[in-house]
Amino acid sequence: MHTPVLVREVVEGLEVKPGGRYIDCTVGTAGHARALLDRSSPDGTLLGIDQDPAAVEISRAILEGYGSRVTLIRDSFIRLEAIASEQDFVPADGVLLDLGLSSLQLEQAERGFSFQEEGPLDMRMDPHSRVSAERLVNMLTEQELAEMIARYGEEPKARAVARAIVSHRPVGTTTQLAEIVARAVGRRGRLHPATRTFQALRIAVNAELDALSTVLPQAVDVLHKGGRLAVISFHSLEDRLVKRFIARESTDCICPPGMPACGCGHQRTLVTLTRKPIRPSPAESTENPRSRSAKLRIAMKM
Repeated sequence: MHTPVLVREVVEGLEVKPGGRYIDCTVGTAGHARALLDRSSPDGTLLGIDQDPAAVEISRAILEGYGSRVTLIRDSFIRLEAIASEQDFVPADGVLLDLGLSSLQLEQAERGFSFQEEGPLDMRMDPHSRVSAERLVNMLTEQELAEMIARYGEEPKARAVARAIVSHRPVGTTTQLAEIVARAVGRRGRLHPATRTFQALRIAVNAELDALSTVLPQAVDVLHKGGRLAVISFHSLEDRLVKRFIARESTDCICPPGMPACGCGHQRTLVTLTRKPIRPSPAESTENPRSRSAKLRIAMKM
């Protein structure tokens, strides 16, 4: 079973209260959802969204005891505003985005997210999506691979990795790809040499950064005034995007420096509640090593 990260901090940051209405945009296996429902009892409600059908079915079984307080939807959170409207869940008191992979995905070799066990190069959050990691690895040009791995994986040796992949095509399994990358990158500290390349592929397959950019404004729109947004990210690209969005929406004028007068007409919609991201405690990091890279940012709608 997946262990959710920063549960207490999320519940406190969202100021969960009885009778509140909360949206978990990445419900996974219901770790945060249960905490939100427990704190909002006896009559708080939750809308849970996930594009992974297996996660939705597991959450449905776990949350069965909460009855009509729970609504679960299998869909992508890029449709957050439409889904919330369809389910009569606007305005909401809080919106949560937990951007990390769940143990459900990592520990199923057939999903292809991990190089710890051999499996197909898949990495699709939505199994119905047409683009898989195998398709990218075997069809992109060397230049396209290098650019993807550098951009989404921040891999310093992206060109060497791309060159090695192309020379060993076709590549069909996670362990085969990990071995190719490891030989191209070499050993470096505790981080497995293939970590950054696998991250890059996962982000590209699922268009994760585009999806995040799409959902953040919608999350603000579905909140009522005083409602709160909480986002848990797990790598610098996500956190940077969230940080910049909150900073932008917490500012009235976003004109370039040096402008004689404001011409953008932008009005702030958020108040930043976490100047620095909240990190897991040493105890949580020890108990759940996967939480170590988590960063939680919280903002309140004006």
